Amino acid sequence: MHIYLKNKYLYFGHYKIKCAIGKRGISIKKNEGDLCTPVGKFVFETLLYRKDRIKNLNTYISKKAIKKNMGWCDDPSLKEYNRLIRFPFNGSAEKLFLKKNSYDLVLVISYNRNPVIPHRGSAIFLHLTSKSFKSTKGCIAIQKKDFLKILPHIRKKTRIIIN
Repeated sequence: MHIYLKNKYLYFGHYKIKCAIGKRGISIKKNEGDLCTPVGKFVFETLLYRKDRIKNLNTYISKKAIKKNMGWCDDPSLKEYNRLIRFPFNGSAEKLFLKKNSYDLVLVISYNRNPVIPHRGSAIFLHLTSKSFKSTKGCIAIQKKDFLKILPHIRKKTRIIIN
């Protein structure tokens, strides 16, 4: 079973889930910092989560607890670009351990991951949104209740199709 993104909704089996996407919409030509969500078919690589906030996760995806020193490199000039890093770090990277709840649950989407192409875009995730569904920098964001509803049904071969 696959997840389809269309008109700011995710369709997965019998679920229709409202979501937030990149501020500038969906793009075939995704670039670093363009605020677009990339078009394509992807898998979910890993679930990152805040174990101090999320308990009893039911998932078939490999999972890793987010620690205070974890981040995601968004510096296209570095070999760590679009990869998980640890702080301190000499380069630009997004913190994963946040006060706000948006990264309490993060599914890493396989966009620009194998191979990683500099400037093509980084840190494309399915993560949590607030009730306002504020636009993202390129990720897809859904409410926590919906994330927890679909997570037990996502497998390694589940694709997210963005078009």
